Amino acid sequence: MPDFAVSDVCRLDGGGRTAAFASFNKGVPCLIHFGPALARTDDLATLAIATIPNVGAGQIDPFLPLTLCPLAITGWQGHPGMILQTADGRDYLANPQLVETESDGADGIRFTLLDRGKPDGVKLVISARLDPGTGILQLRQTVTIPDGWSCSWLAAPAVPVSTGMSRIIDHSGRWCGEFQRQEVPFRTGAHSRESREGRTGHAHFPGVTLATPATGEHTGACLAVTLAWSGGHRMLAEELPDGRRQVQFGVLDDALARAEVASPTMLLSWSGDGFNGVSRAFHGHLRAVQAPVNARRKREPRPVHYNCWEAVYFRHDLNELKSIASLAAELGAERFVLDDGWFRGRDDDTSSLGDWEIDKTKFPDGLAPLIDHVHGEGMRFGLWFEPEMVNRDSDLFRAHPDYMLGPDDQPSGRNQHVLDIARPEVRAHLFGQIDAILSSHEIDYVKWDHNRPLTGGDPDQARGFMMLLSDLVLAHPGVDFESCSSGGGRIDFGVLELANRVWLSDSNDALERLRMQHEASRWIAPEVQGSHVGPRHCHTSGRVLSMPFRAWVAAQRHMGFEMDPRELTADESQTLRRVTTWWKQNRDFLFSGALHRLESDDAEVFAEMTVDGAADRFILFAGQAGASEQIYRRPLVAAGLDPDAVYEIRLVNPEDVSPLANRRMVNTLANGGTMQLSGAFLMSHGLRLPNAVPASMTVLEGQRIEPEDQ
Repeated sequence: MPDFAVSDVCRLDGGGRTAAFASFNKGVPCLIHFGPALARTDDLATLAIATIPNVGAGQIDPFLPLTLCPLAITGWQGHPGMILQTADGRDYLANPQLVETESDGADGIRFTLLDRGKPDGVKLVISARLDPGTGILQLRQTVTIPDGWSCSWLAAPAVPVSTGMSRIIDHSGRWCGEFQRQEVPFRTGAHSRESREGRTGHAHFPGVTLATPATGEHTGACLAVTLAWSGGHRMLAEELPDGRRQVQFGVLDDALARAEVASPTMLLSWSGDGFNGVSRAFHGHLRAVQAPVNARRKREPRPVHYNCWEAVYFRHDLNELKSIASLAAELGAERFVLDDGWFRGRDDDTSSLGDWEIDKTKFPDGLAPLIDHVHGEGMRFGLWFEPEMVNRDSDLFRAHPDYMLGPDDQPSGRNQHVLDIARPEVRAHLFGQIDAILSSHEIDYVKWDHNRPLTGGDPDQARGFMMLLSDLVLAHPGVDFESCSSGGGRIDFGVLELANRVWLSDSNDALERLRMQHEASRWIAPEVQGSHVGPRHCHTSGRVLSMPFRAWVAAQRHMGFEMDPRELTADESQTLRRVTTWWKQNRDFLFSGALHRLESDDAEVFAEMTVDGAADRFILFAGQAGASEQIYRRPLVAAGLDPDAVYEIRLVNPEDVSPLANRRMVNTLANGGTMQLSGAFLMSHGLRLPNAVPASMTVLEGQRIEPEDQ
């Protein structure tokens, strides 16, 4: 028999998943299983024992599994889950003992631990919740320490990685090139990712997926883990010499002495049906979080945007803006967004950040005349802010130079500096200015920007941001907030509890967007990703792309326009109106169905399909980025359909089929006809689409038909 006791075994069940926990010798509990639902007859104590390997020579005895907070005092040789320092700066090896296991609501468990023999010492509380709808496991822990002590690292609980999951997949990126997928194998040692920008970061989306060698989009097991936090963070995926693997996420450099340190929430999703399985769970999580907010607003939460930035930049002229707004409305826009340049003295990016008052030179009668015109065109009105930043050339900086975060001799970024919003008086000043604008105008959308990394600043800066945004959301429940940070610099599940849209990238290049949107969908629901039809000549890449391609790429996500509508030809305007009309008719379907990324077996093809809950209907997008290696387009194997159903399929955009690539129209879809094919055929053999040229999109719809209609 083993020389340790198993106690406090418990389980959470929901969403087709089971999370099982156990404590050994009253130590920190372990996550002994998270994955497919276990039978109710499973004995958890026996299961816990089954996770323990035999002890070999040269190892510390007894051999304990990875706990939710692995600690050196137990003999753990990997990265610890908590690092404490006493008041005199010495490291302290806590030895927590489990004193209470209790229910935390209908779907949760809470474990309380106290330092052994020290009732006034360290207290550790670990919370777990399994969402009954999505099967996502939420974990967090809080440590209470004596006065004067500090905690330099606290993992949002450490979790084990199954032996078969040898692949580590995460995302890097840059400005105008976010969500670049990268992959490394587990090997002895640690794969570590850190964001030191004081925000999430373009290159550091806080998520990682662990997968088996055979896992694909539709098949195989994987575990996806993300941290709901908008500041500096560290991810650690580690393999010990004994073969055990762990993943940790935590706040970076949170070393200030405080009585209580709490980790952000960590979200885990397991799938036995490939990467699409975990993606759909995270999409469901975001939809559940945002549904109550959208319902309270009692309006269409995803209107077609028009943003004036790439049309006028800082050149704000009331008559010109009115003219542009009218043209945008004719094209189908439902919301007009006034971007940077509307506030006092803001003629370029060298001045005025922090002075959130309407520029009377540009708008002598305030914003009301423009807002009234926008409303008269049947659109809503949105406004750009960058609240966390300040220019030295501003009244705010001249009055309060102490509000700036960091030393006076620090470098600037985009001619601006960061405000120390960890300070309550700074947040109060910003809240007062923004609240005054929102309270005195009919504004229902705020684009919240953040255009430079921090120079210094601890995690309290990120906490200050969340407090300020939360206060504004509560004060203005009818306003939608978008998280923009030079594009995709602040996208995470923390900010998305408050903001119901993200600006995925400052790049409006449809080729870049095609790839980025596809990869971002691994985590972020399609309706949350803003995607705009940019100018004919892309301002960030210099490429010239066709209107059909630009419009259909934007139609995959929350659609908008961001170009000067006066540049459009008659044909371009007609195409944009056609695609926008289709999008409005189908957005509810696209943003409620299940998204499946398809395996095209072609690096130049990015294909996705959305299927409704009953598998009665689907919409398929196939984006051709570059020229394929083979002559003909490979068949696309569908997913999520009923194999016994027959679907009538039609091409939504036959006018975009290339005559050059389809010299002889054998495929009836290319001729504007329909096909009737079974779900079984579509999910095995696949659907052969018309051949495509680079930078083009093919869009199809499929509808289940009844036997009498076949």
